Amino acid sequence: MENILFKISFPAEFHAQTACEAAVILHPMVDDRIDDIEKIVLTTHDSAIRIISKEGALANPADRDHCLQYMVAVPLLTGDLMAENYEDDYHEQHHILIDGLRRKMVVVEDPNYSKDYHNPSKRSIANAIQIFFKDGSSTDKVAVEYPIGHKRRRAEGIPVLKAKFRASVATRFIDSRCADIFALCDDQKRLEQTPVNEFMDLFVAN
Repeated sequence: MENILFKISFPAEFHAQTACEAAVILHPMVDDRIDDIEKIVLTTHDSAIRIISKEGALANPADRDHCLQYMVAVPLLTGDLMAENYEDDYHEQHHILIDGLRRKMVVVEDPNYSKDYHNPSKRSIANAIQIFFKDGSSTDKVAVEYPIGHKRRRAEGIPVLKAKFRASVATRFIDSRCADIFALCDDQKRLEQTPVNEFMDLFVAN
């Protein structure tokens, strides 16, 4: 339980979570300079390179949400990454900009990132991004070692996880039911004493 990873911030394959966060951080620095970008260096670990680094055409949403470069390009352009960004209609509208950024990306391995990824005492999922412009300038190298859902960021992650839960429940139920569900889940003693059938009844739409 201590090592559970919660996918909180982005609907992205876990090896790319920290890369997406770095891209969001960089978005304000590049938003008005997209055409001036010469190269984007993605520094990552061996598993990310093996599993989600992809070049060329992406055939469908499943292909896109397992492409490191795609998952970095979208938040660099928009400041966020959402599930609808993988869908065909979004891709059809924005693929020229997205694929343009993808072609400028260079993926490199940091051996220390790979070592810490496999280290059971760390299990980091580190990624870093640095952007170089045609005029010779560059952004700082923005590195994120652990995603918000990692045990080393629990204090930061729990409020975000609760907010995600609230938002998800709100897509299915009226406000009063949402409040009942959240109040019960937020009270560990009462939750543990609640019969399973009563708990499950809260999640049945009337």
